[in-house]
Amino acid sequence: MHDTPPPAPPAPGSGRRLNPRTFAFGALALALVALFSVLVPVHITLYLQPAPLAFLFGAMLCAAPLLAVRFPRWSIALFTVSAVALPLPVAEAGAAVWPWPWSVPAMLVLIVFVGVLAIVHGWRLALAAWLPAIAGTLIVVIASSGTVPVVAGIVNLVIVTSVSGAALLVAVLVASRLRVGAELTRERELTAIEQSRRVLVEERTRIARELHDVVAHGMSLIQVQASTARYRVPALSDEARHEFDEIAQTAREGLTEMRRLLGVLRTEDQQADLAPQQGLRDIPELVQALRRAGAEIDADLAPSPEGVPSAVDIAAFRIVQEALSNAVRHAPHARIALSMQADAAAVRVVVRNGPPAAAEMTSGAPSQRGHGLLGMRERAALVGGTVRAAPDDDGGWTVRAVLPLTAPPIGSIAGDPTAVRSTDPATGGPQ
Repeated sequence: MHDTPPPAPPAPGSGRRLNPRTFAFGALALALVALFSVLVPVHITLYLQPAPLAFLFGAMLCAAPLLAVRFPRWSIALFTVSAVALPLPVAEAGAAVWPWPWSVPAMLVLIVFVGVLAIVHGWRLALAAWLPAIAGTLIVVIASSGTVPVVAGIVNLVIVTSVSGAALLVAVLVASRLRVGAELTRERELTAIEQSRRVLVEERTRIARELHDVVAHGMSLIQVQASTARYRVPALSDEARHEFDEIAQTAREGLTEMRRLLGVLRTEDQQADLAPQQGLRDIPELVQALRRAGAEIDADLAPSPEGVPSAVDIAAFRIVQEALSNAVRHAPHARIALSMQADAAAVRVVVRNGPPAAAEMTSGAPSQRGHGLLGMRERAALVGGTVRAAPDDDGGWTVRAVLPLTAPPIGSIAGDPTAVRSTDPATGGPQ
């Protein structure tokens, strides 16, 4: 419920947080460079492959996983061609002694390739890349049966198929887990947004019901004065009496429309408030009630000026009530200072609480966190005022509200309070 100011921009020279996608792409590129630096010497030295062909086909093979991030279909074609072409120009002596048609570095590139496709693009493209690579090298083994032992090639293919197939399965499971986690994160964000909007709507509805009482009181006075004008001022002309009757009729119609609107705003489980709305005159009683409950409050309450608008009167009381409740709830046993000053221009409220005790720093539970700052800001904005809430240097918290006594211009309420990030002063977590 406490508000934290927006984070300050990073200082010059301070490092920025690295994007996880950029980090993953960099790690992939580094791993493929390492595999390429091993694959080419292995094929030149052990398989007696011509160096230009080893460099060419090795580069194509190792570039395919990087290309798969943005162009999966082109990467599949490139990888299949290079996987089939790489074991062809190999000397018979090397193929008979070392694993062939898949060398160990080439098999690792295959595992990386299908893993990237499965995680980034799904299992279908990964399977579409894995099958042609295995089938193509099987054709190479069969076609080279006259120069290379077929049994050794088949054994190599069985091993590569088993290992890469298992890696493909693991990659598919990891990709599914990542996608489920991303969907859950999105759902949590949407739920939090909807909850904030719902709380905002409920708070605005409650404010509208309270304003109904304020406006209805004024319109009732207008209607009564207009209806009784002919009796209180007997010298009125017929035209003036007719004018007052029309004013009374208009006021009655307005009251009827307001009651109808209030019926729409009030839900089934809400009953009409029969007690008068609380205002500045009720703040001393609120302070005494909290003191009886054990709160230590130093109150400096200046007399309220005459003629405070009803909306400002109610808003000031609600803001003080919410700020004091917040301080008692999130910083128990901390001393609270309440200051309320009023002049001809505005009502100024300052509520400050000291830091909570160390034993109570983690006492706030998520279920106890509310959205009171939304209501405080809404009420202040309704009368053209402002609310500022921020932590103090000593670990306490201060809420400052300025409520002007002049009516705000129509349409001055702007902004979406749901965008405010709030922080629990006791736990440091969001409320």
